Amino acid sequence: MTESARSEARTHAKKRLAMVLVGGVAGVAVGLAGVYGITTLIGNKGASGANAACRPAVELAKKVAPLARGEVAAVNVAKAPLKVPTLAFHDATGAAKTLADFRGKTVLLNLWATWCVPCRKEMPTLDALEQKKGGADFQVVAVNIDTRDPDKPKAFLKEIGISKLAYYADPDAKAFQELKAIGRAFGMPTTMLVDPNGCEIGTIAGPAEWASDDALKLIDAAVAASKQAN
Repeated sequence: MTESARSEARTHAKKRLAMVLVGGVAGVAVGLAGVYGITTLIGNKGASGANAACRPAVELAKKVAPLARGEVAAVNVAKAPLKVPTLAFHDATGAAKTLADFRGKTVLLNLWATWCVPCRKEMPTLDALEQKKGGADFQVVAVNIDTRDPDKPKAFLKEIGISKLAYYADPDAKAFQELKAIGRAFGMPTTMLVDPNGCEIGTIAGPAEWASDDALKLIDAAVAASKQAN
């Protein structure tokens, strides 16, 4: 083999190696996205569009972060601005509702189902939280996502004495899929603390004791900080 041929072979080999390395890096990135969801990818968009308006919610999240402890230690406060999807559901009369209908209030959005045992155990604490803190500045919005037998969740709530929570339902479970698509829903229950502008303050996967002192302090701080910001 001539020196020219050997040089050409070395160049070709280097190009192939570079292609393999690039492909490997891309594969790792895709793999990580699959394992960790797309939350990081969303957060790295430079907070463009609707997310840009949610920068104040991140500052608010920093203020309340020290209170995410004890019974609500699993709450992950927002690290990057995120506008929560509008999310469509209906009320007890069948009237159409969206998350946007609650703008101006700090909202604890909860997705639950009767087949979810932790959801069933958590529901009385959400009802107690609404009784203690519900009003002009705060509301628990618990949305049932049972896809069969629409009377079952109503009967369950009546059976366990839920009286303060308004009834909302999404029988197509689209709300869960929308939150899953942005890396905010992995199982049931799923709960988000949302500021009056519809921006994420924090998210928790799994149940919490929402009537506990820890939860009440977190909610009080979020509501107070939201009122100051607005």
